[in-house]
Amino acid sequence: MTPRTIALSLVSHTNVGKTTLARTLLGRDVGTVRDEAHVTEAAEPFVLVETPEGDRLTLWDTPGFGDSARLARRLAMSADPVGWFLSQVWDRFRDRPFWSSQQAVRNVRDSADIVLYLVNASEPPAEAGYVTTEIRVLDWIGKPVVVLLNQLGPPRAASEEAAQVQAWRSHLAGAHQVRAVLPLDAFARCWVQEATLLRTIETLLPEPQRSACARLIDEWLRRRHATFEASIAVLAERLARAATDREPLAEAGVLGRLREAGGMLRPDTDDDSAAAPGRRQAMRRLAERLDADVRAGTARLIALHGLEGHASGEVLARLAEHYAVSERLDEGKAAMWGGVVTGALTGLKADLATGGLTFGAGLLAGGIVGALGAFGLARGYNIVRGAQTSSVAWTDAVLDELAVTALLGYLAVAHYGRGRGNWTPSEHPPHWRDVVIDVFERRRAHFARIWALRGDTDAQASMKKALRPALAEAALEVLERLYPGSGTSARAPSGPIDSPS
Repeated sequence: MTPRTIALSLVSHTNVGKTTLARTLLGRDVGTVRDEAHVTEAAEPFVLVETPEGDRLTLWDTPGFGDSARLARRLAMSADPVGWFLSQVWDRFRDRPFWSSQQAVRNVRDSADIVLYLVNASEPPAEAGYVTTEIRVLDWIGKPVVVLLNQLGPPRAASEEAAQVQAWRSHLAGAHQVRAVLPLDAFARCWVQEATLLRTIETLLPEPQRSACARLIDEWLRRRHATFEASIAVLAERLARAATDREPLAEAGVLGRLREAGGMLRPDTDDDSAAAPGRRQAMRRLAERLDADVRAGTARLIALHGLEGHASGEVLARLAEHYAVSERLDEGKAAMWGGVVTGALTGLKADLATGGLTFGAGLLAGGIVGALGAFGLARGYNIVRGAQTSSVAWTDAVLDELAVTALLGYLAVAHYGRGRGNWTPSEHPPHWRDVVIDVFERRRAHFARIWALRGDTDAQASMKKALRPALAEAALEVLERLYPGSGTSARAPSGPIDSPS
């Protein structure tokens, strides 16, 4: 088998974002990015992926077309002696940017197997006047063209994006060399979109290049799946730690419990003062550990995707954390506490956005049951019989929300194009959360069985093992829902979901 090199040439009108997209596709900083025309002065090749057998997929970053109409005219007359002199001698010394544009086009004609033509999709096709003349340039080159829609803005629902793509396809329907039109924003694209681009390129190549391209795609996907698996492992570890985290509580005694419960039931009581100082401190320590773990986990995701930057302190701003309190049952008071109904303190939440702990209205959905008879609370504390110590922990409701936000965090990092520079947090597109929640809801029972593993001897290890395939399947389904037809759900790198025992 002879190794093959497949060359892709990235071309566009000047200052549309070729180098920015090249950085995103290559996963490293190349060229110079500035908000001005003709920043790239010469065509330059970069290796996108290489197989162990020696096959190579190269990406050429080229100078922008500039004055497209003039460029098309000059190329059309380049075969005659006067035209050759103007393009090779006159323009080189009198108008170097224009000469660079011509050199880029010739390089594409001589070296490229496939042309990737980038357009600014933020403007309607009919208003992008340069496209018509640049299509003439692409026809002169004579190579298959894949049009990439750049500057699409934040990710949107699939139906909205499809309408925009269709508008461009209709506009370019008469272009002889255009074989496909795909969305691929340099700032907010996902690896599954890049996979779609590579598969499209494969279909446009003749044999034996097509076979080489298939090998290159397999290698590219192997690396992306490795990043995906590593990312899922980070999320699974984080969720397993949160699920098994406990903060010991000092004993408050029966009178302390009653005093605290009474304070919660008085409407004029300050919310935060309703919890004993020991509980407030325990809850805060638990929240601080979660905050630090989310920050560290997000930083690991960023590094896995070849980005820079740090997780923001706002990572928990959207969470409404609930606490569950496990009270050690005093054996001497077992008879008195026998009528206690186990429940969760569902109204308690950590408002880290404001830096404090607050107790919401309706915190206790019951009262003191037989205050001097049963000495129990109908609701409020989760009594775990046989526990050696009292402790505060996260409820299943929190873990559900943490699973949802973990998937949203993965989407945010996986969509972040390197062209944007250092990673910074941004708002999730609204439809992302809707899709993630819908996917999670259909898997809620499975996650509930995973949360139930907290009673195992080695709970953290068993939960992590169960969470990896569960999160991988959910993430792949979310990606397939966001990008229909991308084929992401065809294979789950972390394996199928196994019901936790």
